[in-house]
Amino acid sequence: MSQKLVLASNNAKKAFEMQTLLAPLGLEIVLQAQLGVNEAEEPHFTFIENALAKARHAAAVTHLPAIADDSGLCVAVLGGAPGVFSARFAGEPKSDERNNRFLLERLSGVPESKRDAWYYCCLALVRHADDPCPMIADGQWHGFILDAPRGEGGFGYDPLFWLPELGKSAAELDPAHKNALSHRGVAMRRLLERLREQPLSKESE
Repeated sequence: MSQKLVLASNNAKKAFEMQTLLAPLGLEIVLQAQLGVNEAEEPHFTFIENALAKARHAAAVTHLPAIADDSGLCVAVLGGAPGVFSARFAGEPKSDERNNRFLLERLSGVPESKRDAWYYCCLALVRHADDPCPMIADGQWHGFILDAPRGEGGFGYDPLFWLPELGKSAAELDPAHKNALSHRGVAMRRLLERLREQPLSKESE
């Protein structure tokens, strides 16, 4: 029987990516909304603090192990922005389309040579809300920001995230290829190594 692991997010695409990677370990990702968990506050200025806050919140409400990621796009010429504010870069309500448009506005006039950027992901997994030893893993994915969207796949800033070694945007990659390269994929594989060494147990719930 698979063990439920609450994902402290309501992003179905993110859940699909994680489920693909975690299924071999017998873990079943459940979106927090399915268990009546509201979104946690993300008041911190670092990815790791926000990831932990979200994971602990979901675990406290559900009494199940929980995993959260805090991830975003960092653009060098913008001093690392949008960073932890990636999902709400253009304000509320959250909108990928408006965020992408706002990013392009901020980069108007910036030459291609100065549009380098990276995606960053920090994963936090807690066995219970007060877990003193959460599992932490992170990953980065480097590329450049295009001057116009390309591709229909992915989510977030993927249509603007150019991968010169592939000649494609992140939104033009199939899910399996993206999982193999992305910041979240790198972080997940690092987390998988930890989980193989120290599996979740029923007692941890």
